[in-house]
Amino acid sequence: MILYPAIDIRGGRCVRLIEGDFDRETTYDSDPASAARRWVEAGAEWLHVVDLDGAVEGRPVNGKAVARIRAAVDVPIQLGGGLRLLSDLEDAFDAGVDRAILGTVALRDPELVISAVARWGDRIAVALDARDGRLATDGWLGQTETRAVEVAQRLARSRVRHFVYTDIRRDGTLSGPNLQGLSELIAKVDADVIASGGIASLADIKAVATVGATGAIIGRALYDGRIDLAEAVALIGRSQAPC
Repeated sequence: MILYPAIDIRGGRCVRLIEGDFDRETTYDSDPASAARRWVEAGAEWLHVVDLDGAVEGRPVNGKAVARIRAAVDVPIQLGGGLRLLSDLEDAFDAGVDRAILGTVALRDPELVISAVARWGDRIAVALDARDGRLATDGWLGQTETRAVEVAQRLARSRVRHFVYTDIRRDGTLSGPNLQGLSELIAKVDADVIASGGIASLADIKAVATVGATGAIIGRALYDGRIDLAEAVALIGRSQAPC
């Protein structure tokens, strides 16, 4: 299993939100590249980067910050937030991003996802950001009645190989992952599933590995010092993931 330190960017800064609420924001680094270097020095094999402003505005916003991260580290980066057009994906890959994560557009324009997968294969991932099992959109500000599992099953049949499953109600709360929702998704979808939301301890990391997640995104617990990344990497064991 791969551990992905999260670097969420808002206004060019590295921040963390609680349950995706922009009014409950904590700034951890004025320069996200500093966070990137710190996590790579601690043993990170991948980084999970999100353009929060882009997710809300529907277009990439923090490209300069992403470029600084890319220049600062040599590990693979997966990027989400505001990627709604094929040209956005082209720009991201040209900038050195290794995997692009599609969120809102996967609901609104599934044909674009299919086109992206046909062109870039498993360099495309889909974010399943859910409240009570139903998908949110537009930086989690919008809410649908569409079930995450149903969308994942449909897209997996279209050869999407990577999903990022986030339980929004747990994100940033340090309350533990939604193992039930995660297990259901893994059982019903023939694809890799990366867990996100609520991970607060080494025991949580073990738990998501046990239910079959291929990756775990860790945010606030790293920045607050509740999880030591080097210790977590040693616990899980180093492994390699395709770019």
